[in-house]
This record gives sequence, structure tokens and C-alpha cells, in this order.
Amino acid sequence: MSEQPADSRSGRPGRSGWRFLRDLAIIVVVALLASFLVKTYLVRAFSIPSGSMERTLLVGDRVLVNELVPDVVPLRRGDVVVFRDPGGWLLPGQGDDLIKRVIGLPGDTVSCCDAQGRLSVNGHAVDEPYVVTAQGSERVAAEDFDVRVPAGRIWVMGDNRYDSADSRAHGTVPTSDVVGRAFVITWPVTRWCVLGRAGEEWDAVPDPR
Repeated sequence: MSEQPADSRSGRPGRSGWRFLRDLAIIVVVALLASFLVKTYLVRAFSIPSGSMERTLLVGDRVLVNELVPDVVPLRRGDVVVFRDPGGWLLPGQGDDLIKRVIGLPGDTVSCCDAQGRLSVNGHAVDEPYVVTAQGSERVAAEDFDVRVPAGRIWVMGDNRYDSADSRAHGTVPTSDVVGRAFVITWPVTRWCVLGRAGEEWDAVPDPR
């Protein structure tokens, strides 16, 4: 009769058991490292501090922000972005970051409003289904404006157009101040959803001449 392996006779785990434990440890370490790298360099959580983006985002909503935008992934019109205060947007004690929607990219001409109350970008009127207007008004902004966005900057506006201090009051935002693009609401659970940009509308906007 053949003898039993020494590991079996002593009651100690065999090589396969040690390999399993080693592989499990490696997987755990790699997962923790990947999570750290993702949280540090790729994705950031952000809490909504005001009602300027209602109804899209409510006060207290938590969103995840893709920090590859705009350094790796380009900005697009309609993106909801988090950006650092360029200076003078926030009062002391209100934090450092804001969240708004990208309306105009560098070189774009943004104007408001046409006969239907819509804003136009490069002469193309955009229907914005997410905008909150004033009661009894179809205009997406109270004031008329016509602005050409300088190179290296973007024009941003809140979805709650009659209760948002944005580029209309403070001017354009340097693209270098953009932290990233918000892409999903994670909290509260009842609000979970992927953030859209009304792509069909914005993709129809022509490039600036």
C-alpha cells in the first residue's frame, strides 16, 4: 500500500490550501489598491449643496464624478460638471466646488432667448427638457444675452435657471478648473440614476465658425 502524503498525516493543509490562501490575499490587496486608485485619481463623490440644479439634482443628492474629464475625456455640451470656484462665485464658508451644466464650449456663441424662449448655441436653438423656468414663462432665462466663449473657457448654467448664479452673473469658467463630469446619482437610493445630457439636442449644435 502507498503511504499517505505527509500533509494529510499531520492534519495540516496541503499545498492547494496554501495556494488558495495566497491567491485570496493577493486578490484582496489588488482590490484594495484598485479601489484606492479609483477613488484618488478617477472617481470622486460630491454632495449637492444648493438648489441651482433642480430638478436634475436636489439638495443632499450625492453624485459620482469622472475625473478623467476633461484631461483625458473631452468636455461636451450638456455635461453636468463639477468645477473649482474660479474666484468670487462662492461666499466664505460655502466650500470650493460648484456644479453646473456646460452650455458653451471654447469658441461657441451662446445667446438667449428666441421667440420660443430657448437659448441658442452657434445659431442653433436647443430644447432643454431639464430646465426649470419661472411660473407662467417659457423662457429658459429671464435676461437676454449674447456671448462668445473665449478659448480655454466654458459657459455654464444651472438647470434651475431662475435660481442659479452661474456664467450669466460670474462669466466663463477656465477648463483647467473643471474637476470632472458627474455621471450618476448614488444617494439617496430612491434617486439612483445615470445623469443624462440630452445628447440628441446638444449633438445637433454645429461647431463654431
